[in-house]
Amino acid sequence: MAEHIFTEDTRRKLLTVSTATLTTIMFKRGFRNCFIGGIHPLNPEHARMVGPAYTLRYIPAREDLDQLKVFEDRAHPQRKGVEECPPGHVMVIDSRKDRAAASAGDILVTRLWKRAAAGIVTDGGFRDSADIAKLPFPAFHAGPSAPTNLIRHHAVDLNVPIGCGDVAVYPGDIIVSDTDGAVVIPRALADHVADEAVEQTLFETFVQERVMAGDGIFGLYPPSPEARQTFRIWREGRGEA
Repeated sequence: MAEHIFTEDTRRKLLTVSTATLTTIMFKRGFRNCFIGGIHPLNPEHARMVGPAYTLRYIPAREDLDQLKVFEDRAHPQRKGVEECPPGHVMVIDSRKDRAAASAGDILVTRLWKRAAAGIVTDGGFRDSADIAKLPFPAFHAGPSAPTNLIRHHAVDLNVPIGCGDVAVYPGDIIVSDTDGAVVIPRALADHVADEAVEQTLFETFVQERVMAGDGIFGLYPPSPEARQTFRIWREGRGEA
């Protein structure tokens, strides 16, 4: 099967559209479960994120295996993943929605930022959350958690299919985020979804202008033939193709 290339053009388009619009586009294509729920950005000013998923999977910790000395092992999946996550990718962590212990802390998140990762998402928590919130780096979690990951999590796999916030995430899926949360788009669909989302966003800009001008939503959203014609005239006036 040929690999679907994630292009810079598609990345730029996805940076201009909302997760709300994307979930609607995905719903039209039959995808009902693509929004990672229960998470939020630590720094809302840096909530925009687009990139292929690089995954880390945790299972429940076990006392004989998860001791502080495991961090000395350079093959430890959490530490190895931070050093190997490709630039432009989003590290997505399956923490089983368990925020009783941290998925990572400020040092590891800072390292990802310095290595030019696109961002990080966990359905668990981060420790040192106030320091992570100061970084100009997209980081999403369910809430602060001070205990080290070893108390609850055993890092077991890198770059395998995972569940994050009850959403299936496969390596290479495209992650798109804003202040609402994060959407998972199969890589093979990303180009088409991006194009349709840009078009939908333009239409919704038109609708918002009309609503602000006092128009009602009936016949406008969704549009009647007359509203579609008004939209065509409006977009031509803006110089849109």
